[in-house]
Amino acid sequence: MDADVIVAGGGVIGTAIAWRAARSGLRVTMIDPGGDDPRADDKASLVAAGMLGPVSESVFGEQHLLDLNLHAVERFPGFNAELEAATGTTTGLRREGTLAVAYDSGDLAALDRLTDFRHSIGLRAERLDARQTRKLEPFLAPATRGGVLAPGDLSIDNRRYLAALRAAAAAAGVTAVTGTVFRAGSRRVQATVPGPDGPVIITQHARHVVIAAGHATSAIEGVPAEVRRAIRPVKGQILRLRHPASLPPILTRTVRAIVQGRDLYFVPRADGELVVGATQEERDDRDVTAGAVHDLLHDAGHAVPAVSELIFAEASAGLRPGTSDNGPVLGTVSDAGGDGGLIIAAGHFRNGIMLSAVTADAVTAVINGQPVHPAWTPFTPGRFRVTGTAASSREVTA
Repeated sequence: MDADVIVAGGGVIGTAIAWRAARSGLRVTMIDPGGDDPRADDKASLVAAGMLGPVSESVFGEQHLLDLNLHAVERFPGFNAELEAATGTTTGLRREGTLAVAYDSGDLAALDRLTDFRHSIGLRAERLDARQTRKLEPFLAPATRGGVLAPGDLSIDNRRYLAALRAAAAAAGVTAVTGTVFRAGSRRVQATVPGPDGPVIITQHARHVVIAAGHATSAIEGVPAEVRRAIRPVKGQILRLRHPASLPPILTRTVRAIVQGRDLYFVPRADGELVVGATQEERDDRDVTAGAVHDLLHDAGHAVPAVSELIFAEASAGLRPGTSDNGPVLGTVSDAGGDGGLIIAAGHFRNGIMLSAVTADAVTAVINGQPVHPAWTPFTPGRFRVTGTAASSREVTA
């Protein structure tokens, strides 16, 4: 065996899994196309905003996902503290909560309906009138009608977080291989890697293979057909703005806005960066479009007029790994040859960073033959099973 564990994928999910597995004493190889430039690398984690918002993200009809997200946000600070201790770096974790705001009567009514729903299931969400909302965030537009504060939400600098995970994985002995996995089984993977005369194919063997390749999971042969069909790329475009030296921070916490029915968010960073996002498009390209940039800046200026004084730093696009039911996929499946042991950890959609810690915990538990947290029970690959499909799935014991 080349390793105890091979992880296909080096975004936050794959790297978190590799780090935790290595910390448990296993020999781990991580195979990933590589790259730190968000304009060249299609990892969703490099173009994310870093919101960890189970309350402000909760919507009607997704109780199982809410339960998982609440488990994730409870676990995340401890996981992040271990990561910072292991690397001697800071990841920019913030605890000020999320403020959701509305700008006309229709948007306020929609926010009120969501708040009633959140209260009905026991979530903390504090209604604020217009004066209270602008007292918390004075740079909000004068037209602000009201808001709701979710004090339990967190945020993190996604790029610092991924860099810390990579450093921790390297320090724990994870072997990083630059390449693209195109075929996987329960005990081996095949990947295309750079060679002196062009790409070459390598085969590596391990006792456990973990597929954590985001939206690219759907392109890997050996992953059951029903899982491949369920995972799709969802394009998102996002902006990064910076404060000039003469301007104090215009926001102190994550703000989610509804502007004429369109969702918008702002995520401030301690270093003066402000992330503004994001579009959601059923497309698989990574082109930054003039229309998306225009719409984001227009809505941002409507919600927080002072953004017009900020410096435009970056516009980027990424592909989130969505699924047919919006939930992640985690569990062991049988490969095309009928052998068990291929582990899937993909489809985290908008919540990859928030779910990275509990995903790493769960996959490490599966590898070591231990039960996973009950919140994962609804998200096994078996829920996509189709009668007559050649490759079948086995449920994970929770």
